[in-house]
Amino acid sequence: MTGSAHTGVPAPRLGTFAAAVADAKRAGTLVVQPRMGFADLPRMREGLHAVKAARARTVGTLTIDSYTRVGDHASAAQALARGADLNGYPIVAHGPDTTRTLLDGLVSDGFAVQVRHGSANPLGIVEALLDAGLDATEGGPVSYCLPYSRTPLPEAVDAWARSCELLAARPGSHLESFGGCMLGQLCPPGLLVALSVLEGVFFRRHGLRSVSLSYAQQTHHDQDVEALHALRTLAAEQLPGVDWHVVLYTYMGVFPRTTGGALALLRDSARLAARTGTERMIVKTPAEAHRIPTVQDNVHALEQAALAARAQRPEPAPPDGEFGILAEARTLVETVLGLHRDIGRALVEAFRRGLLDVPYCLHADNAQRSRAYIDARGSLQWHSTGAMPIRALPAPGRDRLRADDLLGMLSHTQESFDRAALEHGGATGTAALPA
Repeated sequence: MTGSAHTGVPAPRLGTFAAAVADAKRAGTLVVQPRMGFADLPRMREGLHAVKAARARTVGTLTIDSYTRVGDHASAAQALARGADLNGYPIVAHGPDTTRTLLDGLVSDGFAVQVRHGSANPLGIVEALLDAGLDATEGGPVSYCLPYSRTPLPEAVDAWARSCELLAARPGSHLESFGGCMLGQLCPPGLLVALSVLEGVFFRRHGLRSVSLSYAQQTHHDQDVEALHALRTLAAEQLPGVDWHVVLYTYMGVFPRTTGGALALLRDSARLAARTGTERMIVKTPAEAHRIPTVQDNVHALEQAALAARAQRPEPAPPDGEFGILAEARTLVETVLGLHRDIGRALVEAFRRGLLDVPYCLHADNAQRSRAYIDARGSLQWHSTGAMPIRALPAPGRDRLRADDLLGMLSHTQESFDRAALEHGGATGTAALPA
């Protein structure tokens, strides 16, 4: 969807990544995407080729190694020189010419590549991807600071402001907020939606005209449906003149251990994406609970997700949300935007006051007064909200959540899907794909 269609503002120029998603949207097809990154060039190119050739509408990924994520480019270069096995693609150490060679002949025919990294200060990564001719990455000043680093939030905000401006200077660049994926699980949907929208506003105010907003599948299908519709509503309100789309992440918490349970969860996320008109989805594989997925594992997951999505028709938004997600998210967004005209300063102030407070997040700039729980329906609810301007519904019979409550919640989805798989005929099974 493009916000400018509603405002009369000329449509933004789209780069290769945004154009690939837009083409799929016009065709009514969900774009599916893996997490994938290798330091070895032949292996990385083989992986991208396999993703492009999958029986699905795909985009590719360069997932960056951990040295590069924290700005330790010297160690990444030394590891390359020694032939050590890095846990991702060292885009800075490889240099732009190497990355251009890697991508030669691949980025075409509607296939594009996004750089994914996890850095609180991504400036070097952004410079490297632009120098290599790429135009898409992801993260955000909150979503890649609080879960993944000890960087003070004001420093991350400043670094991301500079990075956004560098991206915006290259027309057509695309930036995805990771705000809807905070800690991967156990964060009620209203806060996920609000954080994704607020990072989208941050990107827009620093010059980006092509963005995507994320949401991670949680514990209750209908609650997730409501959340995704709320995300689309607030994006339309807050991102005028911007080309935007929504990306759903298959459940990011403890994954089912049985093949049947894992595939059922993957298909459930694909149906969720198709049902809500979500344009792009990041998959997980049945290997997640046991080992690092292979290229073949990823291709299989992409194809299974695409097949499940094709069988599900989009449905209109529910007229009155059972879970009140839109109202909750709108309250949080409007509260933060009312703190300061500078969205970066507003985000820092919101966390300083506890007006935004991510449950179970131990970062020093997070108030750590909010808690969430899974209720009897399987939906995520607020047990306590601290200073946030939203209501809590404490768990019945619990003044405080205990450690065993948390452990049970962490394994809730894994156990539910594994149990269902075993009850319905075993731990394995895949759906046939058309030729």
